[in-house]
Order: sequence, then structure tokens, then C-alpha cells
Amino acid sequence: MSLTNRLQLLIQHNQQSLLKNGLKGIEKESLRLSDQGYIAQSEHPKQLGAALTHPHITTDYSEALLEFITPPFADINQTLDFMHTIHQYVHDNLENERLLATSMPCGINGDESIPIARYGDSNIGKMKHVYRKGLSHRYGRTMQAIAGIHFNYSVPEELWPILHRLEGSESSLEDFKSSAYFDLIRNFQRQGWLILYLFGASPAICKNFFKSRPELMAQFDEFDSGTLYCPYATSLRMSDIGYKSNNQADLNIDYNSLNGYVGSLSHAINTPYPDYESIGVKVNGEYQQLNSNILQIENEFYSTVRPKQIIQPCEKPTLALKRRGVRYVEIRSLDLDLFNPIGIDADRARFIEALLLSCLVQKSPEIHAEDSATHNANQLKVAHAGRQPDVTLIKDQQSVCLKDWAHEILDKVQPICDILDADESDNYYNQALQAQRKLVDNPDLTPSARILSGMRTAKQSFSPFADTLSQQHTANFTQHKLNAADTFKFKQMASDSHTNQQDIEDNDTLEFDAFLSKYFSQQ
Repeated sequence: MSLTNRLQLLIQHNQQSLLKNGLKGIEKESLRLSDQGYIAQSEHPKQLGAALTHPHITTDYSEALLEFITPPFADINQTLDFMHTIHQYVHDNLENERLLATSMPCGINGDESIPIARYGDSNIGKMKHVYRKGLSHRYGRTMQAIAGIHFNYSVPEELWPILHRLEGSESSLEDFKSSAYFDLIRNFQRQGWLILYLFGASPAICKNFFKSRPELMAQFDEFDSGTLYCPYATSLRMSDIGYKSNNQADLNIDYNSLNGYVGSLSHAINTPYPDYESIGVKVNGEYQQLNSNILQIENEFYSTVRPKQIIQPCEKPTLALKRRGVRYVEIRSLDLDLFNPIGIDADRARFIEALLLSCLVQKSPEIHAEDSATHNANQLKVAHAGRQPDVTLIKDQQSVCLKDWAHEILDKVQPICDILDADESDNYYNQALQAQRKLVDNPDLTPSARILSGMRTAKQSFSPFADTLSQQHTANFTQHKLNAADTFKFKQMASDSHTNQQDIEDNDTLEFDAFLSKYFSQQ
């Protein structure tokens, strides 16, 4: 059954409502700043819980880079409400600190100013810390201090058996699901540049960001004495100075099947890389990285979208995928919305959900190395110059106007929005779609343009502009307090997380060398 008929097939059999109620979860990173506006040097606050074991409040690369994780909900309002609750609890418990509202870091002073996250004395805690040490040797710490939003989406489970039957698939239901998720992923790679255009919010960077890599400054214009920028940039976070890696440019990860993806990613994790071998793994008795291969672990591979499966304790992500298939997808190309206290709003989330479903039902040809190179080039062009008048991208080996292609994508999202809005009292998905059409027609309305306009109006460099908004959000949360029931719940979770971390440490039986060997030998 051709993929082009997937949506038509559902409509013909009156099953299109099964596209509703997919699960949405959000992970959001935020850098902790001191009251002077510099990256916090303090440990992860104990009152927030143990970063290793807390289900909703942890750290990413740095001890100062908080990460908030919601459960998945079918109703995006529940997801956002939970994220707001986390923020309120954190603000209630931060002492003389605030959260930076932007993706690109401010208040840093070179790599050494960025403390690497620590997770206690257990083997898994040490592994997480050593992995981050490895990242610092490979890419520098500054890049790792960039914050973003990860949007996790799971296609409604009720859809799969019906679609499996309607398409007459001869594969198992689990294999069918994984294959369909990879259809979605390939189409998102083709069309995902649109996320950068619509929601990119990092058109400018503090000059201090380049203190450890000054050679990268030449490719930018000077906004003022403290800020570099690109006049038409959307998301420099997603450019080649952000979450991109030249070392990974030739990996050619296979997105045409689950087996191909797991195999190619596993190959990178097991292939030595000379530059990393020169760093050493264990130097003078101290680990510098987990291994000297192209990738230490799966998470080191930087991509805009990942297939995901819930992992068991100490289970390799590739092994979880191999054993149980794809459970959901993680979209990683979202900048923080610095105009929003929690970094994302419902319109944005609803549009992304509709876009992902559109990617699921469209025809999705296989992707080869030259296609991946084109997709990466399109992303970089949008990141650096997506708002430039008459900017063009490459689609099907032809040059096309970004605006025209954007409207073509939105037109394909339209029937999905109609289905998601059907039998609802409000047309929230169509409203979200219309909001994006306005941004395509008028680039000045995009977040990236608004940021540069706001900096010019306020006559501020990027850092004070970002800090002003950050302080406004902090003041907004400070004026309120979390209700007693939620406060109790989060205090209990914090206490339980400390207990759980101690239990893990008390029950370790292996030496760290043996633990790593056992971890990487999983089959």
C-alpha cells in the first residue's frame, strides 16, 4: 500500500479520528545564573532532588544546566501545566539564582567557567560524568551549555492495529510500527528546516561564547561590542557552531529501517577515532572519556530527530530499540521561546504534533548519503539566513523558494489539523496552523526577528536583553507560590530521589572498569 494513500485509507474507512490523542511530553533545559548574571558555580540544589534519580528535575551537560521532564499526556495543556508546575517549584527553591530564558548561553567566561554535572559515586553516576568529560575534550564545554526543548511524541497506540490491517502488512505489528515511525522520521528530516524558520530564537550570540573557540567568530557580523549575529539568522543554536559536529559529518546513519539505524549507530560506537585515541581513555588512573570511538554512546550523535524506546536500568538505547521497537520520536530542534516563561506554548506544540502526523501519512522514500547532505545544507541555510528575502532551498534536486515550500508543507498539514479539531469545541489546531502561515508570509513576526528588533529598540546587547527577560520571568514566578499539594508532592519526590541514589550507590558490586565493560558488551 502506497504511503500516499495512508491518510486516504483512514478516511475511507472512517478511522481518521484515531490520529487524535497521541502522547506529548516535553524536556526543557535552562541554565542557572547567579544573581550577578553569571553561570552558577553552585552544586545542583539539594532541595530539587538528586539529578541521577529524580523523574522530572535533572541536569543535562553542566551542573548548572537544569533539565525539566514532563510525563507524556494526550492533552497538551496537561503537559504544559506540568512543565509550569516544575518551574514554579524550582523558582520556589532557588536561592539568589534565576533561569536563563534563552537557548544560547550568557554569563559564561570560557570552557572552565562551565562546571560538568556530577551524579554521585555509583557506577551509573560516574559513567554519566565521564561521558560529559569526554564531550568536553571532544567539543569543548561551551557548546554543551546551549539549552533547548525536546518534544517527545507517540503516535496513538489505537491507530497501529487498524493501520496495520488496512494496509495489509505482512510484517509483525511491532515491525510495522517501527517502519512507520521511520517513515515519519525521514519526512521530518526533509521538512524539519521549517521548525528552525518558524521557532528559531537564537539569531545572536554573546562574544564570550567564542572565548574558547575564537576562530569561529569571523563568520558572523558584529551587532555591537558584545554581540555577534547573522542579520537573517533564525537558529544559530542549530547551525555549525551549535549542535553540529564536523567529526560526525561522515557517519551516514541509516534512517531507512530500524535494523539499519541500530546497525549504523552501533558501528559508530564501536569504531575507533584517531583524534579521540590521542586524548586517551584512562590517563594517570582517571577516566577522560568512556572510550576513544567515534561516539562514546548513542546520545553523542547530534540529530534533529531520534527514534526512542523506554530503556531499562543500564540498558543501551540501541538495544532497547532492537528488542522492543520504536515507542516514540524525540524532536530536538526547538529553541527556547524566550518570550514565554516555560519556553514553549500550546500553539507551537499543537503545530508540531500536526506536522509529525503529516510526516507519518506522506510518501517517504528512502534517504541516501546525498539526500542527507542536502537536508543538512537546507538546515544550515535556514539557521544562518532563513529570513533573507527570496532565500532558496534544494528540494528534489531543484532550487525552490523557501516561502513556497513552507506553504506547501503547511497545506499538507491542513487536513491533519481538520481531523484533530473535528468534534472539538475550539479549532485550536487550525488556529495554530494559521499562526504559522502568518510567520511564513511575514518573517518579521518570527521569534528570531522579534529578538533582534527588541535588542535594537532597547539598545541592548544580547546578554542584557536576555537577562532582562529572564528577570521578568523570575519575577513572575516569584509573585506566586506553588499550591500546598503540589509542593508536598515535589518535596516527597526530591526526598525519594536522594534515597534512591543512595540505594544505587550502596548496592553497587562491580568496580567501575568492570561495570563499563559489562555495559558495552550488552548484546
